[in-house]
Amino acid sequence: MILAPQLRQSLKILQVPALELRSTIAEELENNPTLEELPVESISLEQGANGTAADDDNGRDTASEDPDAEAREELKFDETFEVLNKLGEEYRDYMAEVGGAQPFTSEDAERRQHFFDSFVGETSLQEHLLAQAQLADLDDLEREAMNYLIGSLDNNGFLTSSLNDIALLANLPLSAVQRAHEVLKTFDPPGIGCLDLRDSLLQQLKLRGKATSIPARIIRDHFHLLTRRRIPEIARKMNLPLEEIQKAIEEISALDPAPGRRFGDDSNRVVVPDVKVEKVGDDWVVTLNNDYIPRLRLSQAYKDLLARGTLSKEEKEYLQEKMRSGRFLMSAIEQRQQTIEKITHEILRRQRDFFEEGVSKLRPLTMTEVADAVGVHETTVSRAIANKYIETPHGVFEMRFFFTSGYESEDGEAISNTSVKEMIEQIVASENPEKPYSDEQIVKKLAERNVKIARRTVAKYREELGILPSNLRRQYL
Repeated sequence: MILAPQLRQSLKILQVPALELRSTIAEELENNPTLEELPVESISLEQGANGTAADDDNGRDTASEDPDAEAREELKFDETFEVLNKLGEEYRDYMAEVGGAQPFTSEDAERRQHFFDSFVGETSLQEHLLAQAQLADLDDLEREAMNYLIGSLDNNGFLTSSLNDIALLANLPLSAVQRAHEVLKTFDPPGIGCLDLRDSLLQQLKLRGKATSIPARIIRDHFHLLTRRRIPEIARKMNLPLEEIQKAIEEISALDPAPGRRFGDDSNRVVVPDVKVEKVGDDWVVTLNNDYIPRLRLSQAYKDLLARGTLSKEEKEYLQEKMRSGRFLMSAIEQRQQTIEKITHEILRRQRDFFEEGVSKLRPLTMTEVADAVGVHETTVSRAIANKYIETPHGVFEMRFFFTSGYESEDGEAISNTSVKEMIEQIVASENPEKPYSDEQIVKKLAERNVKIARRTVAKYREELGILPSNLRRQYL
Protein backbone atom coordinates (compact mmCIF):
# COMPACT_ATOMS: atom_id res chain seq x y z
CA MET A 1 0.00 0.00 0.00
CA ILE A 2 2.94 2.33 0.73
CA LEU A 3 4.26 1.76 -2.77
CA ALA A 4 1.05 2.82 -4.48
CA PRO A 5 1.87 6.56 -4.90
CA GLN A 6 5.36 5.78 -6.22
CA LEU A 7 3.99 3.11 -8.53
CA ARG A 8 1.45 5.55 -9.93
CA GLN A 9 4.24 8.04 -10.50
CA SER A 10 6.47 5.51 -12.26
CA LEU A 11 3.60 4.40 -14.50
CA LYS A 12 2.85 8.01 -15.36
CA ILE A 13 6.49 8.67 -16.24
CA LEU A 14 6.61 5.53 -18.38
CA GLN A 15 3.50 6.38 -20.35
CA VAL A 16 3.84 10.12 -21.08
CA PRO A 17 5.51 11.25 -24.33
CA ALA A 18 8.75 13.23 -24.36
CA LEU A 19 7.10 16.64 -24.66
CA GLU A 20 4.89 16.07 -21.60
CA LEU A 21 7.59 14.48 -19.47
CA ARG A 22 9.16 17.84 -18.56
CA SER A 23 5.91 19.15 -17.06
CA THR A 24 5.43 15.87 -15.18
CA ILE A 25 8.90 16.17 -13.68
CA ALA A 26 8.32 19.86 -12.95
CA GLU A 27 5.41 18.91 -10.69
CA GLU A 28 7.73 16.77 -8.57
CA LEU A 29 10.37 19.52 -8.50
CA GLU A 30 7.77 21.90 -7.08
CA ASN A 31 6.70 19.44 -4.38
CA ASN A 32 10.13 18.07 -3.43
CA PRO A 33 12.58 20.64 -2.02
CA THR A 34 15.45 18.12 -1.99
CA LEU A 35 15.36 17.78 -5.79
CA GLU A 36 17.00 20.27 -8.11
CA GLU A 37 17.62 20.53 -11.84
CA LEU A 38 21.20 20.64 -13.03
CA PRO A 39 22.22 23.84 -14.83
CA VAL A 40 22.91 23.21 -18.50
CA GLU A 41 26.56 24.22 -18.21
CA SER A 42 27.22 21.67 -15.45
CA ILE A 43 25.57 18.65 -17.05
CA SER A 44 28.76 17.50 -18.75
CA LEU A 45 30.51 17.42 -15.35
CA GLU A 46 27.95 15.11 -13.78
CA GLN A 47 28.05 11.35 -14.01
CA GLY A 48 25.06 9.09 -14.41
CA ALA A 49 21.93 9.53 -16.50
CA ASN A 50 20.20 11.69 -13.91
CA GLY A 51 22.94 12.62 -11.49
CA THR A 52 22.32 9.48 -9.44
CA ALA A 53 25.95 8.33 -9.33
CA ALA A 54 27.00 10.97 -6.82
CA ASP A 55 23.64 11.25 -5.08
CA ASP A 56 23.21 7.61 -4.10
CA ASP A 57 26.50 7.33 -2.20
CA ASN A 58 25.81 10.40 -0.09
CA GLY A 59 22.08 9.83 0.22
CA ARG A 60 22.30 6.27 1.53
CA ASP A 61 23.91 7.39 4.79
CA THR A 62 20.95 9.57 5.64
CA ALA A 63 18.41 6.85 4.83
CA SER A 64 20.28 3.84 6.23
CA GLU A 65 17.91 3.70 9.17
CA ASP A 66 15.25 2.38 6.78
CA PRO A 67 16.82 -0.40 4.65
CA ASP A 68 13.41 -1.61 3.48
CA ALA A 69 12.76 1.77 1.90
CA GLU A 70 16.15 1.62 0.16
CA ALA A 71 15.30 -1.81 -1.23
CA ARG A 72 11.90 -0.62 -2.41
CA GLU A 73 13.26 2.32 -4.35
CA GLU A 74 15.62 0.04 -6.28
CA LEU A 75 12.83 -2.23 -7.48
CA LYS A 76 12.13 -2.20 -11.19
CA PHE A 77 8.61 -1.92 -12.52
CA ASP A 78 7.93 -5.62 -13.03
CA GLU A 79 9.42 -6.49 -9.64
CA THR A 80 7.20 -3.84 -8.08
CA PHE A 81 4.10 -5.53 -9.47
CA GLU A 82 5.26 -8.83 -7.94
CA VAL A 83 5.74 -7.16 -4.55
CA LEU A 84 2.28 -5.62 -4.73
CA ASN A 85 0.71 -8.99 -5.50
CA LYS A 86 2.55 -10.56 -2.57
CA LEU A 87 1.46 -7.75 -0.26
CA GLY A 88 -2.13 -8.34 -1.30
CA GLU A 89 -1.89 -12.07 -0.59
CA GLU A 90 -0.29 -11.53 2.82
CA TYR A 91 -2.89 -8.94 3.79
CA ARG A 92 -5.71 -11.22 2.70
CA ASP A 93 -4.28 -14.09 4.81
CA TYR A 94 -3.86 -11.78 7.78
CA MET A 95 -7.45 -10.54 7.61
CA ALA A 96 -8.66 -14.13 7.38
CA GLU A 97 -6.70 -15.06 10.53
CA VAL A 98 -7.96 -12.18 12.65
CA GLY A 99 -11.49 -12.59 11.39
CA GLY A 100 -11.86 -9.15 9.88
CA ALA A 101 -15.38 -8.13 9.00
CA GLN A 102 -14.38 -7.50 5.37
CA PRO A 103 -11.42 -9.73 4.38
CA PHE A 104 -9.21 -8.75 1.47
CA THR A 105 -10.44 -11.12 -1.21
CA SER A 106 -8.92 -12.15 -4.53
CA GLU A 107 -11.50 -9.92 -6.19
CA ASP A 108 -10.14 -6.99 -4.16
CA ALA A 109 -6.63 -7.83 -5.33
CA GLU A 110 -7.79 -7.99 -8.93
CA ARG A 111 -9.52 -4.63 -8.65
CA ARG A 112 -6.40 -3.13 -7.11
CA GLN A 113 -4.19 -4.58 -9.86
CA HIS A 114 -6.59 -3.35 -12.54
CA PHE A 115 -6.51 0.10 -10.94
CA PHE A 116 -2.73 0.20 -11.34
CA ASP A 117 -2.87 -1.23 -14.87
CA SER A 118 -5.45 1.40 -15.81
CA PHE A 119 -2.80 4.10 -15.79
CA VAL A 120 -1.92 3.22 -19.39
CA GLY A 121 -4.46 5.77 -20.58
CA GLU A 122 -2.80 8.64 -22.40
CA THR A 123 -5.93 10.75 -22.82
CA SER A 124 -8.79 11.88 -20.64
CA LEU A 125 -11.11 9.78 -22.81
CA GLN A 126 -9.32 6.63 -21.72
CA GLU A 127 -9.41 7.68 -18.08
CA HIS A 128 -13.13 8.36 -18.43
CA LEU A 129 -13.75 4.92 -19.91
CA LEU A 130 -11.44 3.05 -17.52
CA ALA A 131 -13.32 4.53 -14.58
CA GLN A 132 -16.53 3.06 -15.97
CA ALA A 133 -14.81 -0.25 -16.68
CA GLN A 134 -13.98 -0.53 -12.97
CA LEU A 135 -17.70 -0.83 -12.25
CA ALA A 136 -18.53 -3.20 -15.11
CA ASP A 137 -19.46 -6.83 -14.52
CA LEU A 138 -16.56 -8.51 -16.33
CA ASP A 139 -14.48 -11.61 -15.70
CA ASP A 140 -10.66 -11.54 -15.81
CA LEU A 141 -10.30 -12.15 -19.54
CA GLU A 142 -13.07 -9.71 -20.41
CA ARG A 143 -11.49 -7.06 -18.19
CA GLU A 144 -8.13 -7.51 -19.92
CA ALA A 145 -9.91 -7.33 -23.28
CA MET A 146 -11.62 -4.11 -22.18
CA ASN A 147 -8.22 -2.50 -21.54
CA TYR A 148 -7.04 -3.41 -25.03
CA LEU A 149 -10.26 -2.13 -26.60
CA ILE A 150 -10.01 1.21 -24.82
CA GLY A 151 -6.39 1.47 -25.90
CA SER A 152 -7.42 0.84 -29.52
CA LEU A 153 -9.78 3.81 -29.86
CA ASP A 154 -8.96 6.67 -32.20
CA ASN A 155 -9.60 10.35 -31.49
CA ASN A 156 -13.20 9.99 -32.68
CA GLY A 157 -13.85 7.17 -30.23
CA PHE A 158 -13.99 4.41 -32.86
CA LEU A 159 -11.98 1.18 -32.86
CA THR A 160 -8.91 1.31 -35.08
CA SER A 161 -8.75 -2.49 -35.39
CA SER A 162 -11.28 -5.26 -35.86
CA LEU A 163 -12.24 -7.46 -32.92
CA ASN A 164 -10.43 -10.37 -34.57
CA ASP A 165 -7.22 -8.33 -34.84
CA ILE A 166 -7.47 -7.18 -31.22
CA ALA A 167 -7.99 -10.76 -30.04
CA LEU A 168 -4.87 -11.83 -31.94
CA LEU A 169 -2.74 -8.93 -30.70
CA ALA A 170 -3.87 -9.35 -27.09
CA ASN A 171 -3.70 -13.16 -27.22
CA LEU A 172 -7.24 -13.35 -25.84
CA PRO A 173 -10.30 -15.43 -26.79
CA LEU A 174 -12.47 -13.72 -29.38
CA SER A 175 -15.52 -14.37 -27.19
CA ALA A 176 -13.98 -12.32 -24.35
CA VAL A 177 -13.19 -9.45 -26.72
CA GLN A 178 -16.73 -9.54 -28.16
CA ARG A 179 -18.32 -9.52 -24.69
CA ALA A 180 -16.08 -6.61 -23.57
CA HIS A 181 -16.96 -4.76 -26.76
CA GLU A 182 -20.68 -5.05 -26.10
CA VAL A 183 -20.14 -3.65 -22.60
CA LEU A 184 -17.90 -0.84 -23.90
CA LYS A 185 -20.64 0.28 -26.30
CA THR A 186 -22.92 0.94 -23.31
CA PHE A 187 -20.45 3.42 -21.76
CA ASP A 188 -20.62 7.19 -21.82
CA PRO A 189 -20.37 9.03 -24.19
CA PRO A 190 -23.07 7.29 -26.26
CA GLY A 191 -21.74 5.72 -29.43
CA ILE A 192 -18.23 5.16 -28.05
CA GLY A 193 -16.23 2.07 -28.99
CA CYS A 194 -18.07 1.33 -32.23
CA LEU A 195 -16.47 0.03 -35.40
CA ASP A 196 -17.45 2.96 -37.61
CA LEU A 197 -19.77 5.96 -37.95
CA ARG A 198 -22.79 3.89 -39.01
CA ASP A 199 -22.41 1.54 -36.05
CA SER A 200 -22.00 4.51 -33.68
CA LEU A 201 -25.14 6.31 -34.89
CA LEU A 202 -27.20 3.12 -34.55
CA GLN A 203 -25.84 2.56 -31.05
CA GLN A 204 -26.75 6.10 -30.01
CA LEU A 205 -30.32 5.57 -31.20
CA LYS A 206 -30.44 2.18 -29.47
CA LEU A 207 -29.41 3.74 -26.16
CA ARG A 208 -32.26 6.24 -26.62
CA GLY A 209 -34.72 3.40 -27.06
CA LYS A 210 -35.11 4.09 -30.79
CA ALA A 211 -33.49 0.97 -32.29
CA THR A 212 -36.48 0.40 -34.61
CA SER A 213 -37.31 4.05 -35.36
CA ILE A 214 -37.33 5.57 -38.82
CA PRO A 215 -33.92 7.24 -38.28
CA ALA A 216 -32.48 3.86 -37.27
CA ARG A 217 -33.99 2.18 -40.33
CA ILE A 218 -32.51 4.84 -42.60
CA ILE A 219 -29.05 4.37 -41.10
CA ARG A 220 -29.27 0.59 -41.07
CA ASP A 221 -30.79 -0.01 -44.50
CA HIS A 222 -29.98 3.09 -46.57
CA PHE A 223 -26.79 4.53 -45.12
CA HIS A 224 -25.12 4.78 -48.53
CA LEU A 225 -28.03 6.88 -49.79
CA LEU A 226 -27.99 8.99 -46.63
CA THR A 227 -24.31 9.88 -47.07
CA ARG A 228 -25.07 10.98 -50.62
CA ARG A 229 -28.13 12.97 -49.50
CA ARG A 230 -30.43 11.01 -51.81
CA ILE A 231 -33.50 11.95 -49.76
CA PRO A 232 -36.18 11.40 -52.48
CA GLU A 233 -34.75 7.95 -53.20
CA ILE A 234 -34.82 7.04 -49.49
CA ALA A 235 -38.45 8.16 -49.26
CA ARG A 236 -39.36 6.09 -52.31
CA LYS A 237 -37.61 2.95 -51.04
CA MET A 238 -39.18 3.26 -47.58
CA ASN A 239 -42.59 4.24 -48.98
CA LEU A 240 -42.81 7.20 -46.62
CA PRO A 241 -43.64 10.90 -47.16
CA LEU A 242 -40.68 13.13 -48.00
CA GLU A 243 -41.48 15.33 -45.00
CA GLU A 244 -41.20 12.37 -42.60
CA ILE A 245 -37.83 11.37 -44.05
CA GLN A 246 -36.59 14.93 -43.75
CA LYS A 247 -37.66 15.01 -40.10
CA ALA A 248 -35.84 11.73 -39.42
CA ILE A 249 -32.67 13.06 -41.04
CA GLU A 250 -32.81 16.13 -38.81
CA GLU A 251 -32.91 13.78 -35.82
CA ILE A 252 -29.90 11.90 -37.19
CA SER A 253 -28.01 15.16 -37.64
CA ALA A 254 -28.42 15.81 -33.90
CA LEU A 255 -26.41 12.67 -33.08
CA ASP A 256 -22.68 12.87 -32.33
CA PRO A 257 -20.60 11.73 -35.33
CA ALA A 258 -17.41 11.60 -33.22
CA PRO A 259 -18.25 10.80 -29.57
CA GLY A 260 -14.61 10.72 -28.47
CA ARG A 261 -13.55 14.02 -29.99
CA ARG A 262 -14.67 16.21 -27.09
CA PHE A 263 -12.23 14.35 -24.84
CA GLY A 264 -9.31 14.60 -27.23
CA ASP A 265 -6.32 16.88 -27.19
CA ASP A 266 -5.87 19.70 -29.66
CA SER A 267 -5.37 18.00 -33.01
CA ASN A 268 -2.76 20.63 -33.85
CA ARG A 269 -0.53 19.69 -30.93
CA VAL A 270 3.17 19.32 -31.65
CA VAL A 271 4.42 15.75 -31.95
CA VAL A 272 7.95 15.21 -30.67
CA PRO A 273 9.51 11.80 -31.41
CA ASP A 274 10.66 10.00 -28.28
CA VAL A 275 13.28 8.05 -30.21
CA LYS A 276 15.02 8.23 -33.57
CA VAL A 277 16.10 5.34 -35.78
CA GLU A 278 18.56 6.23 -38.53
CA LYS A 279 21.12 4.50 -40.69
CA VAL A 280 24.74 5.51 -40.13
CA GLY A 281 26.94 3.85 -42.68
CA ASP A 282 25.89 0.21 -42.77
CA ASP A 283 24.48 0.20 -39.24
CA TRP A 284 21.12 1.23 -37.82
CA VAL A 285 21.36 3.48 -34.76
CA VAL A 286 18.72 4.08 -32.06
CA THR A 287 18.91 7.49 -30.36
CA LEU A 288 16.66 8.50 -27.46
CA ASN A 289 15.31 12.04 -27.32
CA ASN A 290 16.61 13.44 -24.03
CA ASP A 291 16.12 17.10 -24.95
CA TYR A 292 12.92 17.41 -22.94
CA ILE A 293 14.08 15.50 -19.87
CA PRO A 294 15.51 17.68 -17.07
CA ARG A 295 18.70 16.35 -15.46
CA LEU A 296 18.11 15.96 -11.75
CA ARG A 297 20.13 15.57 -8.57
CA LEU A 298 19.56 15.67 -4.85
CA SER A 299 20.37 19.00 -3.23
CA GLN A 300 23.77 19.02 -1.50
CA ALA A 301 22.50 21.67 0.89
CA TYR A 302 19.85 19.32 2.28
CA LYS A 303 22.37 16.46 2.46
CA ASP A 304 24.65 18.68 4.55
CA LEU A 305 21.71 19.70 6.73
CA LEU A 306 20.93 16.07 7.49
CA ALA A 307 24.59 15.28 8.12
CA ARG A 308 24.84 17.96 10.85
CA GLY A 309 22.42 16.04 13.05
CA THR A 310 20.69 19.18 14.30
CA LEU A 311 17.21 18.42 12.97
CA SER A 312 14.28 17.18 14.99
CA LYS A 313 13.02 13.63 14.42
CA GLU A 314 10.06 14.88 12.35
CA GLU A 315 12.25 17.15 10.20
CA LYS A 316 14.77 14.36 9.64
CA GLU A 317 12.07 11.86 8.64
CA TYR A 318 10.50 14.41 6.29
CA LEU A 319 13.78 15.08 4.44
CA GLN A 320 14.66 11.38 4.30
CA GLU A 321 11.30 10.59 2.75
CA LYS A 322 11.68 13.40 0.20
CA MET A 323 15.14 12.12 -0.73
CA ARG A 324 13.84 8.59 -1.15
CA SER A 325 11.09 9.99 -3.36
CA GLY A 326 13.65 11.95 -5.37
CA ARG A 327 15.85 8.91 -5.93
CA PHE A 328 12.82 6.88 -6.98
CA LEU A 329 11.89 9.57 -9.51
CA MET A 330 15.37 9.59 -11.02
CA SER A 331 15.36 5.80 -11.15
CA ALA A 332 11.92 5.81 -12.81
CA ILE A 333 13.13 8.24 -15.50
CA GLU A 334 16.17 6.09 -16.19
CA GLN A 335 14.03 2.94 -16.29
CA ARG A 336 11.62 4.65 -18.71
CA GLN A 337 14.41 5.51 -21.13
CA GLN A 338 15.96 2.05 -20.91
CA THR A 339 12.59 0.37 -21.54
CA ILE A 340 11.79 2.54 -24.57
CA GLU A 341 15.29 1.96 -25.96
CA LYS A 342 15.05 -1.83 -25.56
CA ILE A 343 11.62 -1.94 -27.19
CA THR A 344 12.83 0.22 -30.08
CA HIS A 345 15.83 -2.04 -30.65
CA GLU A 346 13.49 -5.04 -30.78
CA ILE A 347 11.13 -3.25 -33.18
CA LEU A 348 14.14 -2.43 -35.37
CA ARG A 349 15.30 -6.05 -35.29
CA ARG A 350 11.91 -7.46 -36.24
CA GLN A 351 10.88 -4.71 -38.67
CA ARG A 352 14.24 -4.25 -40.40
CA ASP A 353 12.64 -4.51 -43.85
CA PHE A 354 10.31 -1.61 -43.01
CA PHE A 355 13.22 0.65 -42.05
CA GLU A 356 15.06 -0.37 -45.22
CA GLU A 357 12.20 -0.18 -47.74
CA GLY A 358 9.05 1.35 -46.23
CA VAL A 359 5.50 0.56 -45.12
CA SER A 360 4.94 -2.16 -47.70
CA LYS A 361 7.45 -4.32 -45.85
CA LEU A 362 5.84 -4.01 -42.42
CA ARG A 363 5.50 -7.44 -40.80
CA PRO A 364 2.97 -8.73 -38.25
CA LEU A 365 4.15 -8.14 -34.70
CA THR A 366 2.51 -8.56 -31.28
CA MET A 367 3.32 -6.94 -27.94
CA THR A 368 3.76 -10.40 -26.44
CA GLU A 369 6.61 -11.17 -28.85
CA VAL A 370 8.42 -7.95 -27.97
CA ALA A 371 7.75 -8.37 -24.24
CA ASP A 372 9.25 -11.87 -24.27
CA ALA A 373 12.34 -10.67 -26.14
CA VAL A 374 12.87 -7.61 -23.91
CA GLY A 375 12.13 -9.49 -20.70
CA VAL A 376 9.17 -7.47 -19.41
CA HIS A 377 5.43 -8.03 -19.11
CA GLU A 378 3.36 -7.17 -22.19
CA THR A 379 1.43 -4.56 -20.16
CA THR A 380 4.76 -2.80 -19.64
CA VAL A 381 5.23 -2.73 -23.42
CA SER A 382 1.69 -1.37 -23.79
CA ARG A 383 2.40 1.44 -21.33
CA ALA A 384 5.83 2.19 -22.78
CA ILE A 385 4.59 2.66 -26.36
CA ALA A 386 1.43 4.59 -25.44
CA ASN A 387 1.37 7.91 -27.28
CA LYS A 388 5.06 7.59 -28.21
CA TYR A 389 6.54 8.31 -31.64
CA ILE A 390 9.53 7.03 -33.61
CA GLU A 391 11.34 9.12 -36.19
CA THR A 392 12.34 6.93 -39.15
CA PRO A 393 13.75 7.50 -42.65
CA HIS A 394 10.16 7.11 -43.90
CA GLY A 395 8.57 9.66 -41.53
CA VAL A 396 7.39 9.87 -37.94
CA PHE A 397 5.18 7.00 -36.77
CA GLU A 398 3.39 6.11 -33.56
CA MET A 399 5.11 3.20 -31.85
CA ARG A 400 1.78 1.35 -31.92
CA PHE A 401 1.99 1.48 -35.72
CA PHE A 402 4.59 -1.29 -35.66
CA PHE A 403 2.29 -3.70 -33.81
CA THR A 404 -0.19 -5.21 -36.22
CA SER A 405 -1.73 -8.53 -37.15
CA GLY A 406 -1.40 -9.82 -40.68
CA TYR A 407 -1.49 -12.58 -43.25
CA GLU A 408 0.80 -15.16 -44.76
CA SER A 409 1.41 -14.90 -48.48
CA GLU A 410 1.36 -17.91 -50.79
CA ASP A 411 5.16 -18.13 -50.60
CA GLY A 412 5.03 -18.19 -46.77
CA GLU A 413 6.05 -14.57 -46.17
CA ALA A 414 4.32 -12.77 -43.28
CA ILE A 415 2.56 -9.57 -44.35
CA SER A 416 0.95 -7.04 -42.00
CA ASN A 417 -2.56 -5.74 -42.62
CA THR A 418 -1.04 -2.25 -42.79
CA SER A 419 1.03 -3.39 -45.76
CA VAL A 420 -2.07 -4.88 -47.37
CA LYS A 421 -3.87 -1.55 -46.99
CA GLU A 422 -0.98 0.23 -48.68
CA MET A 423 -1.19 -2.27 -51.55
CA ILE A 424 -4.90 -1.49 -51.92
CA GLU A 425 -4.12 2.24 -52.02
CA GLN A 426 -1.50 1.63 -54.73
CA ILE A 427 -3.91 -0.49 -56.79
CA VAL A 428 -6.65 2.14 -56.63
CA ALA A 429 -4.18 4.92 -57.44
CA SER A 430 -3.13 3.10 -60.61
CA GLU A 431 -6.65 2.32 -61.90
CA ASN A 432 -8.32 3.86 -64.91
CA PRO A 433 -10.67 6.58 -63.52
CA GLU A 434 -13.24 5.67 -66.17
CA LYS A 435 -13.14 1.98 -65.18
CA PRO A 436 -12.23 1.75 -61.48
CA TYR A 437 -11.52 -1.64 -59.96
CA SER A 438 -14.30 -3.40 -58.09
CA ASP A 439 -13.50 -5.06 -54.76
CA GLU A 440 -13.39 -8.42 -56.53
CA GLN A 441 -10.89 -7.07 -59.05
CA ILE A 442 -8.76 -5.70 -56.20
CA VAL A 443 -8.79 -9.21 -54.66
CA LYS A 444 -7.39 -10.55 -57.93
CA LYS A 445 -4.75 -7.82 -58.08
CA LEU A 446 -3.64 -8.70 -54.56
CA ALA A 447 -3.52 -12.37 -55.51
CA GLU A 448 -1.06 -11.41 -58.25
CA ARG A 449 1.15 -10.14 -55.41
CA ASN A 450 0.75 -13.50 -53.60
CA VAL A 451 -1.70 -12.02 -51.06
CA LYS A 452 -4.96 -13.94 -50.70
CA ILE A 453 -7.72 -12.23 -48.72
CA ALA A 454 -11.50 -12.26 -48.95
CA ARG A 455 -13.52 -9.65 -50.85
CA ARG A 456 -15.27 -8.54 -47.65
CA THR A 457 -11.85 -7.87 -46.10
CA VAL A 458 -10.91 -5.71 -49.08
CA ALA A 459 -14.19 -3.81 -48.65
CA LYS A 460 -13.48 -3.29 -44.96
CA TYR A 461 -9.94 -2.04 -45.56
CA ARG A 462 -11.14 0.18 -48.41
CA GLU A 463 -13.69 1.82 -46.10
CA GLU A 464 -11.06 2.28 -43.38
CA LEU A 465 -8.85 4.01 -45.94
CA GLY A 466 -11.70 6.31 -46.94
CA ILE A 467 -11.80 4.94 -50.50
CA LEU A 468 -15.24 5.05 -52.10
CA PRO A 469 -16.82 2.04 -53.85
CA SER A 470 -16.01 1.65 -57.55
CA ASN A 471 -19.37 3.10 -58.70
CA LEU A 472 -18.66 6.32 -56.79
CA ARG A 473 -15.03 6.50 -57.94
CA ARG A 474 -15.94 6.34 -61.62
CA GLN A 475 -15.20 9.54 -63.51
CA TYR A 476 -16.78 10.45 -66.85
CA LEU A 477 -14.10 12.17 -68.87
